[in-house]
Amino acid sequence: MAVASAPGSSGTDPGAVRPRPADLRPAFAWGPVGTAVLVLGALLTAVSTQYGYHRDELYFRMLDAAWGYVDQPPLTPWLARTFAELFGDTLLVMRIPATLAHLAAIVVIALVARELGGRTGAQALAAWGYGTAAIPLAFGHTFLTASLDLVVWPAVLLCMIRAVQRDPRWWLAAGAVTGVALYNKLLVVALLGAVVLGLLVAWPWRALRTSDAATRWPLATPWPWAGAVLALLVGLPNLVYQATNGWPQLAMGAALGENNAAEVRSEMWLFQLLTLGPPLALVWIVGLVWVWRRRPTLRFLVVAYPVLLVFTYAAGSQTYYATGLLSVLFAAGCVPVADRVRRGTAVAVVLANAVACLVISLPLVPVALLGRTPIAGINSSAQDAVGWPEYVRQIADVHAALPAADQERSVILTQNYGEAGAVDRFGPDLGLPPAYSGHNQLWEYGPPPDSATVALVLTESPGAWDDRFAECAVQGRLDNGVGVDNEEQGVPILVCRAPVGGWAAVWPELRHLD
Repeated sequence: MAVASAPGSSGTDPGAVRPRPADLRPAFAWGPVGTAVLVLGALLTAVSTQYGYHRDELYFRMLDAAWGYVDQPPLTPWLARTFAELFGDTLLVMRIPATLAHLAAIVVIALVARELGGRTGAQALAAWGYGTAAIPLAFGHTFLTASLDLVVWPAVLLCMIRAVQRDPRWWLAAGAVTGVALYNKLLVVALLGAVVLGLLVAWPWRALRTSDAATRWPLATPWPWAGAVLALLVGLPNLVYQATNGWPQLAMGAALGENNAAEVRSEMWLFQLLTLGPPLALVWIVGLVWVWRRRPTLRFLVVAYPVLLVFTYAAGSQTYYATGLLSVLFAAGCVPVADRVRRGTAVAVVLANAVACLVISLPLVPVALLGRTPIAGINSSAQDAVGWPEYVRQIADVHAALPAADQERSVILTQNYGEAGAVDRFGPDLGLPPAYSGHNQLWEYGPPPDSATVALVLTESPGAWDDRFAECAVQGRLDNGVGVDNEEQGVPILVCRAPVGGWAAVWPELRHLD
């Protein structure tokens, strides 16, 4: 059946719009994909208040409205603050953006499978497989900056796939989504770099040596460049903030690399297999091979993946930087797998993978038993969501034991933003004074007032404070009561008096990025 040409599709104009035969896509599988969205949405909502806040969520609550921060752009804190203002400052509300991002990502991954010719079975496998996979579930449960990455990165790639296969005007949509993504993390630039390198290296020049081959190379048309300009315009305020503040994201990335590099470089390879669960790793590997063999114009995706792995290794910051692209390769793999594997076998594999991932990634194990299982060691997000109210009550007990005069001139100093956020969230109801920290953006909000001559200090290095105050003494230790060995477990609570040289001398020493 002939496909009618759109206006402007004749001739050899590099900017011509050329609809492709890929316009004849399968119908969207509303039934299985919609059911996956409803079931996963209900599940994530049902467990959203188990355990407690993650340390990053507590931190987001403390950040003032701004165009950016020393450790991140403004989007995730803005969403956390806006949802709290609209619907209430509760854990249930904090988790809504993460849940919505996860559900949106399920739809996007299914759309990628459809875009590559996947019928109902492939779209269902993509939606249910991705929706019940390990890292997507973990980031869909806890609201992190990575929660938004898992929808915007695949969305950018979906627009690029449509631009290459069907209509180059989709580069504008890719640019718009990229511009929004810049407000969450500047790391989307690494994805763009990997894609450009992929288009340069893997474009099927020999196969397309026809009279209009050059015009079909995406970078030879104005559309991707127009998309780049649009991304720049949309993200300009955030970029202006970075430029006028000395590019703090670069300093933060360097600090993360310095602290995390050894661990990231040793774990990132296994992480690729565990991202969706080992059984589904076979699917994205099939997708990588299938795209290279059957979709020559999309080979840039195959090249972009190792490029992102090299970037992850070199940066040494976090293990999950390639996850958005890996998810798209998984969607691609669902197309041939759904055609060649029996439905019952595919369902059984997804169910088996889902059971393991649900137990590891979601708070299904009772918190009292968590410390006796390997889950806390595997899922750091579970560790970081345990014990905050108990820790703050223990700080309050130490504070209550102080003389009344000391209570009036006291503040709390924490070693990280999670502890400061916990005091900010639970402390007012217990009569605690404000919390201060030198960690990341919170250092900018200090120092404490000169009238505060008594500090309750949370620190893993009590001896380091002897030179900063006239006197310090350990008055308690944090204990979550369930044996979960997180960063706060066993941390001493010091009572320190009279900062040496005043806060002007002490505060600069407390600044740290990680």
